[in-house]
Amino acid sequence: MAIEIKAPTFPESVADGTVATWHKQPGDAVKRDELIVDIETDKVVLEVLATADGVLGAIVKGEGDTVLSDEVLGSIVEGGAAAAAPAAAPAAAAPAAAAAADAGEDDPVAAPAARKLAEENGIDLASVAGTGKGGRVTKEDVVAAVANKKAAPAPAAKPAAAAAAQVVVAAGDRTEKRVPMTRLRAKIAERLVEAQSNMAMLTTFNEVDMTEVMALRSKYKDLFEKTHNGVRLGFMSFFVKAATEALKRFPAVNASIDGNDIVYHGFADVGVAVSSDRGLVVPVLRNAESMSLAEIENGIATFGKKARDGKLAIEEMTGGTFTITNGGTFGSMMSTPIVNPPQAAILGMHNIIQRPMAINGQVVIRPMMYLALSYDHRLIDGKEAVTFLVTIKNLLEDPSRLLLDI
Repeated sequence: MAIEIKAPTFPESVADGTVATWHKQPGDAVKRDELIVDIETDKVVLEVLATADGVLGAIVKGEGDTVLSDEVLGSIVEGGAAAAAPAAAPAAAAPAAAAAADAGEDDPVAAPAARKLAEENGIDLASVAGTGKGGRVTKEDVVAAVANKKAAPAPAAKPAAAAAAQVVVAAGDRTEKRVPMTRLRAKIAERLVEAQSNMAMLTTFNEVDMTEVMALRSKYKDLFEKTHNGVRLGFMSFFVKAATEALKRFPAVNASIDGNDIVYHGFADVGVAVSSDRGLVVPVLRNAESMSLAEIENGIATFGKKARDGKLAIEEMTGGTFTITNGGTFGSMMSTPIVNPPQAAILGMHNIIQRPMAINGQVVIRPMMYLALSYDHRLIDGKEAVTFLVTIKNLLEDPSRLLLDI
């Protein structure tokens, strides 16, 4: 019986998608819940899993084809047999058959403990040389294989579908390669142009002395990580906390324009820009104003891992009211971030640089960071923008203000 493979049901904000990668080909065996095809939208890559055991039948939508919500991509022949592999040479097949007969199964002979350990660590038993009797794979063999796997350099990340390929040419050659823009990159381009065209966007700058935040982090980072089950204390949580406090005092910065109306939000859903192989994505911390530093750091770490693995859901990247981006992780000294519509403002963090500063009439070296606030001047006046940024500066330079709410 043939079972249809359908594209996921797209949210209202996603019109269609593109078939990015087929992980199986017609005739390949598939198992229930096994990944068989990726669908790329302008926000995320959606995974389509097999709904039954069987064999992949005809592919209706090939890689690069546009698909609509719930459209048929192909089919699975339930209970079908996979296409037979080419027959091995008799001389090579005989020992394998004998080993399989001794083991009572087709995979390598291994002790139960070794097999369990291999499954837990993603080790292919066929690649492990057995040192036990008759070539049996022991638990110690698997332990050694796990150690070798951890010591080996991580493989390079697989590029996203239709991403610009690296072209290696000899010196002096003139080579060009044309590749289609990914949906995510196209969407980023569209929104950036939209923001520049439809907003009266300005940027104001200030600088913050990171001495107190760095001292606080240095003093408590080990205890913080131990207390909060491995959650590391970074700088971003301080910025999110300071920003949410400033947003309470300046609600226009947390607002948005809808037609002729201004929509004020009684909550702070803060988007945190995260770089991934596919491009910049902005997952959202919901109700960040009520989150602790540990909850913020844990949320950011979770989003970062999901972004690297391509596992972010659409609902995790929609509906933010304010955004923070950190170009300092890449060494940026100063930039003018672009507002993410329909939001009214975005805060840009930058690299921390040791610079000479005049403090109480003395020249001292302090860790300084430039801050940038880009904002929609249709909604936010210059005074509000500057005062908002100064508020963040004051809260970070004296973190006790965050605890005392002053």
